[in-house]
Amino acid sequence: MKKSVPTSTPAGAEAAGTGTLGKAIAVLDIIAASPQPLRFTDVLRLTDQPRGTLHRQISNLIEEGLLTVNRDHSYGLGLRLLQFASKAWASNQFRSIAEPHIRKLHEATGETVHLGVLRGTEVIYVDKIESRQNIRMVSQIGNTAPAWCTGVGKAALSALANDELQARVTRIVFKRFTPNTIGDSRGLLDEIELIRTEGNAYDREEHETGICCVAAPIHSADRQLIAGVSVTGPAYRITPDVLQSWAGITRIAAAAIMDDMATQLSPRS
Repeated sequence: MKKSVPTSTPAGAEAAGTGTLGKAIAVLDIIAASPQPLRFTDVLRLTDQPRGTLHRQISNLIEEGLLTVNRDHSYGLGLRLLQFASKAWASNQFRSIAEPHIRKLHEATGETVHLGVLRGTEVIYVDKIESRQNIRMVSQIGNTAPAWCTGVGKAALSALANDELQARVTRIVFKRFTPNTIGDSRGLLDEIELIRTEGNAYDREEHETGICCVAAPIHSADRQLIAGVSVTGPAYRITPDVLQSWAGITRIAAAAIMDDMATQLSPRS
């Protein structure tokens, strides 16, 4: 069955500016706000730009790394936007709100704690507190990782509404990083159902051999921000029993972050 695409500008997309930059931003807004992947004819229908102008606009956005072309010729947001986003997130309220809670989680475990925000089918690490141990993670703030095979990514995916989850899963190209990596959409969706039931996601050497983690989902009240928090370390230290023992405090950290977000980010009357 052919997927339906919006016939009007998706909710959340900004009105186009009159200049070249404004029109380019409007194209990005339309693609970002659509619940389904959009192809050229879809974007054309949602803008008032001539076909030739829009084609040049999209080509420039792709060349600059702001858009990517998927295998089905639909468009996705480019990694350069993630780089911009990482710099913005580094100083935004979310990171400030989460910081005391991830620090408390780090103090309780002594291992590396990550805070990651979902972007498309990837997560971008917006904060990290390094392990006190000699052997540490090589991840960095601003780096991205595939959502389907990382604890923080799977936790974030579990916080999506079902229709949005399905839309994103269809865009995943399932690459195996280790023998434990989830290999298809059915396996991922089954695991996400389990995460929703238990409240925790796990990475059992799925993205990197020898690395394990436990994570919990975070989301804003309007679900415009979907994220996760995780405790990560080498498999010889982070055994299944250790992961299980940290599941509860990871959920507590995520819940505390969401409570503070609801208080501090709520509109003032």
